[in-house]
Amino acid sequence: MGPLSASPCRVHVPWKELLLTASLLTFWNPPTSAQITIEAVPSNAAEGKEVLLLTRNLPQDTTGFNWHKGGSVDSTRQITGYVMATQLTTRGPAYSGRETVYPNASLLIQNVTLSDTGFYTLQVITANLVNTEATGQFRVYPELPKPSITSNNSNPVEDEDAVALICAPEIQKTTYLWWVNNQSLPVSPRLQLSSDNRTLTLLSVTRNDAGTYECEIQNPVSANRSDAVTLDVCYGPDVPTISPSNSNYRPGENLNLSCHAASSPPAQYSWLINGTFQQSTQVLFIPNIAVGHSGSYMCHAHNSATGHNRTTVRIITVSGSSPGLSAGTTVSILIGVLASVVLI
Repeated sequence: MGPLSASPCRVHVPWKELLLTASLLTFWNPPTSAQITIEAVPSNAAEGKEVLLLTRNLPQDTTGFNWHKGGSVDSTRQITGYVMATQLTTRGPAYSGRETVYPNASLLIQNVTLSDTGFYTLQVITANLVNTEATGQFRVYPELPKPSITSNNSNPVEDEDAVALICAPEIQKTTYLWWVNNQSLPVSPRLQLSSDNRTLTLLSVTRNDAGTYECEIQNPVSANRSDAVTLDVCYGPDVPTISPSNSNYRPGENLNLSCHAASSPPAQYSWLINGTFQQSTQVLFIPNIAVGHSGSYMCHAHNSATGHNRTTVRIITVSGSSPGLSAGTTVSILIGVLASVVLI
């Protein structure tokens, strides 16, 4: 019969109390035909902890018992034996010094290792020399270390590069999970996971993939999460925009044009007027413009990481009277001219 699963509360009950409870039940209960069962407490143990193989329904006419490593009785894999009348304990070939046997046929294994994982068989001998067997099992898992993330590309370019993020170390029978910006991994055809989930591949990265990435490793007894790794995606520049949007100016005004393009890392800017280079700045300022400043103003944006360039052009027209002459001043000058004509 397979092992009984331990209830969540039972895992926290000290094994000595379990032994006492089992012993009292064995002493007070009348003989029954209930089948012997073995319960591993806990059924999933952390490496270095202890596991109690708790025996239930031990017959009252038991004269002795033996514990064996494995799913069957095997003298070459006997751990220990016990004689009820003399309370004599014997040690078998599989005894490691970490096992303690109790009169109620329970077996305590301390400082468990990964190799302790598996089945354990109890052989019970009764007064009528009938042998009864019961088997239990447990699994030992390692305490998981803090994982770390490595990347095959620290400066991927948008729509050109793929990025592989690898969660280390590689541990068997461990679950690997990924988090992006503190959220579970979104579903996307561009996101691919390896068969063991250790490697996350981002196909043809976009600027939306930039952010923090974490990996988490889990097993039934522990969990641990890596430090966040920031993924920066190089992109742009996008087509620049020139502000303000005004294209018509009057002589004497100041021309102040600013250029901006979405880019990572930030773009480098330069200006050309009518095809002639002017300066390498994001802002172009020309005070007190004149009609001769009319023409084609081009902003050129360059991203040294992506190698991409983008330009945009604004046609500036300078015309009309100087802003220094108001409408009232113009009317006064016109009246004065007409008066002079009349006098002549």
